[in-house]
Amino acid sequence: MFSGFFLGSLVGITVAGQLADRRGLVLPYSLGLGLFAVGLVIGGAAPTMPVLVVGRVLQGFGAGAIPSIAYSAIGRGVPARLRPMMFATMSTAWVLPGLVGPAVAAAVEHAWGWRPVFLGLLPVVAVAAAMAVPALRALDASAPRSPGRLDGARVVRVLVLVAGVGAVLAAAELDLPVALVAFAVGLPVAVWAFRILQPRGTLVLAAGVPATVAVRGLLTWAFFAGDAYVPLAITDGRGAATWVAGLALSGGAVCWTLGAWLQARSIHRVGPRRFVGLGGVVIALGVGVMLAVSTEVLAVGVAVAAWSAAAFGMGLAYAPLSVTVLGAARPGEEGAASAALQLSDTLGIAVGTGLGGAIVALGDTRAWTVATSTSWVFAMALAMAIAVALASRRLPPELPT
Repeated sequence: MFSGFFLGSLVGITVAGQLADRRGLVLPYSLGLGLFAVGLVIGGAAPTMPVLVVGRVLQGFGAGAIPSIAYSAIGRGVPARLRPMMFATMSTAWVLPGLVGPAVAAAVEHAWGWRPVFLGLLPVVAVAAAMAVPALRALDASAPRSPGRLDGARVVRVLVLVAGVGAVLAAAELDLPVALVAFAVGLPVAVWAFRILQPRGTLVLAAGVPATVAVRGLLTWAFFAGDAYVPLAITDGRGAATWVAGLALSGGAVCWTLGAWLQARSIHRVGPRRFVGLGGVVIALGVGVMLAVSTEVLAVGVAVAAWSAAAFGMGLAYAPLSVTVLGAARPGEEGAASAALQLSDTLGIAVGTGLGGAIVALGDTRAWTVATSTSWVFAMALAMAIAVALASRRLPPELPT
């Protein structure tokens, strides 16, 4: 269900990016919010798990459109020198939901059940539409448009990518012979589709925008593969109280924002290459400490500082990649550039969390302890964080304008 949301987002990102360049920002934003609302209704009324999964996929499709439109709006309406501050502001907007969202959802579920968790978000969607649509309409009035129709072939390739990635992630839940077939078929299909969809040279980290897009996927893979399993490692793996896990995640939300504001104030002087490289190193240190916590080398309380540090590194590295891609985009093509970045971003999250779940599921079949399973997850995340630090050398030393 978690991966279904992100796989649905891949389609929404691609469609919204094209519509933004060809039809303006209001149309894809409105469609995205509408599909997200439909997904909430289906999820809240779902009688069975398959129906709930369908609702989550529709939510993902709608949610995928929103970041692409936000990035396009920043590219068109915010001067280049102010974009780092704008992305830091967006990071700040995540702090309150990151701090209170899980607690509120848990309280609602405990008092009235899980369905109101979905349905209770519908008024928030309405408020978002009322606030954003007039501003987007004003941007549409002055922004250039790209000629042509929606590229149907590109949408088909995204669906192929979703099918390939879905087959790879589903292999963990299948019997061994079928799993091998799913993996052998899904992996090359996914790689082919990703190569076609992204800027030329992305897979080989060609210097400039291709490397920037590739590093974004590695970055989200590294961080969110660990982030999804921090609570499991702390509570079931080490037997600590749930408040310790909550404190680690809340500390991460605050420290991500601190890192984002630090880079925003210095990115024009330091440049994206150094900030992303430093962020990758800091994430690697935080994930490495979590690996030591999971293997009982360090006390479980250290996990709070470890994951706060990893999130701080994410704050340093995440926004510079966004600013770099928008700075390199030509006028009228901000949607396509944003879609390429968001596609890599979301794919990294889906693959990282999906493979983490596959490792945990494999551990269940092999009678591993939870601590052992999560240790392997953090080892994977550590390898990806090191890859980010190394690949950052392919990024531009200065922001393009």
